[in-house]
Amino acid sequence: SLYRGSFHKCQFRYVLFPVAYGIIFILGLFANLYVLFVLQSLREAKAMGEIRIYMTNLTIADLLFVCALPFWVGYYSRHGNWVYTDFMCRLTGSLFFINTYCSILFLGAISVNRYWAVTRPLDAASSDHRRRGIIVCIVIWALTVAMAVPFLVSPGTNTDENNNTRCFEGYQSETDVQKKTVAAFHFAIIAMFFVIFFLVVVCNSLISHRTMSSAAQRPRGVKRRALQMLLAVVGVFSLCFLPHHVIQGFWTLAVLQIKNGWGHVDWDQDTLQMLNDAHQITLLLMGLNCILDPVVYFFATRKFRRFIVSHIKSRSFASRRTHKNMYNSIVTLLSILKNNWCNNRHII
Repeated sequence: SLYRGSFHKCQFRYVLFPVAYGIIFILGLFANLYVLFVLQSLREAKAMGEIRIYMTNLTIADLLFVCALPFWVGYYSRHGNWVYTDFMCRLTGSLFFINTYCSILFLGAISVNRYWAVTRPLDAASSDHRRRGIIVCIVIWALTVAMAVPFLVSPGTNTDENNNTRCFEGYQSETDVQKKTVAAFHFAIIAMFFVIFFLVVVCNSLISHRTMSSAAQRPRGVKRRALQMLLAVVGVFSLCFLPHHVIQGFWTLAVLQIKNGWGHVDWDQDTLQMLNDAHQITLLLMGLNCILDPVVYFFATRKFRRFIVSHIKSRSFASRRTHKNMYNSIVTLLSILKNNWCNNRHII
């Protein structure tokens, strides 16, 4: 392992991560299963064709990540000791990576789709672009899985000085050439993120600007929902993904410890520890995306939003009706018992 001294000893994560990941697991599982139920119910909505495909695939990616969380809860609750197989380390780590970049790419695709729907509403309403949506999804899955291949095929576990088995907490590359290759890979991913982040901000800003500029022809609620969509998408990116990609480059160089040439840094122990602490927090923030993505869906399309509101109202009405029926039944039963008691008393 390339972790030296106390660089990797972030004690706070052994308390914070099991609790946080446990909550994310419960909320993420139920939220994304409910999203699949809603999307299945909306499968006949023609205007939902393309964006529904993106939402379904992003939900599947979120569920795959959620299914891996119990392993990470166990890992951090054992103070960073991986008791499962090396393959499970590689698989769960790869699912974390795939979910992160599937989320980034699918949110980008959703933003472009919404911009297209606003700027070309007649075409969007009359066209069925399922084929394009399927092709985009295949490309996104192929790209993210291809990027995850190095994590899947390389050993994921290593043993530290305390004989604890660590999972994805050290690079085994020993030569500067190998380390620089790893660094280049990480910086390429960081660059890709900022390109997509820029695209998301531009698309959602243009949607809001176009909606506001034509506010005279549009209901006030449309303007409000456009702003909510902007805040939801850009908010998820800014909270879940931006901090990680700001820190990731510096952290990578700190961990690799390239001795000469490009990528060499000479930071003191306090700086290294600060970078690693910050990096741990950004990993936790990235995990939040699987419970925040459904919020984006809610503001992304009117049909999705209306179905949820209608479903909640119908369930609430059904619940009130059931309680009323139960109340009436109890009152009737008490009345019958009272009458029987009075009749028996009269006979006696």
